[in-house]
Amino acid sequence: MKMKKIAMAVLDNIESYICQFLLSFFIILLFIQIISREVFNVNISWGEELARFSFVWFVFFGAVVAARLAAHNRVTFQFKKFSKKTQNYIEGFADLIWLIFNGVMIWKSVYLINSMMEFTYTSPTLGWDMAYVYFIFPMAFTLMSIRIIQVNYLKLVKGIDIRDPDKVDIEEEFEKISGPKDA
Repeated sequence: MKMKKIAMAVLDNIESYICQFLLSFFIILLFIQIISREVFNVNISWGEELARFSFVWFVFFGAVVAARLAAHNRVTFQFKKFSKKTQNYIEGFADLIWLIFNGVMIWKSVYLINSMMEFTYTSPTLGWDMAYVYFIFPMAFTLMSIRIIQVNYLKLVKGIDIRDPDKVDIEEEFEKISGPKDA
């Protein structure tokens, strides 16, 4: 049972782990590239392109993480007079529009990737087929849609209040992870 909980926790945070890896990867890659250029006068031509691809993938996985945390920017001050339940339903309707947008983006990006498979375009220094690099678009919008549905299920069906990350007490969250501070 404990392994199942661990596996579910990993799956629930997989996008966050991918983001952490990609962020670390492209920062280290850029650092190595700067050191090699400035200290050793050696240019790693493929490094910049790989760092750019990693950054783009990081941004899209970050959008998925934000959807999971219900942390995307929204204008909600006009709904403060409504009950929490009414606010949730209005946000749910806005998320339905977001899901439709994601569906269009998935459809269009799959169309783009199919055309790129037919008329191959490769990256200049790595020589990668760009259709595979562009695969982040349908993947990210699909994962975002799943997370939007998950958040709305938790809010509207289960009644779980997804906390706004901007209003979370960092010290309280840190204590949950590491234990209480020493006095």
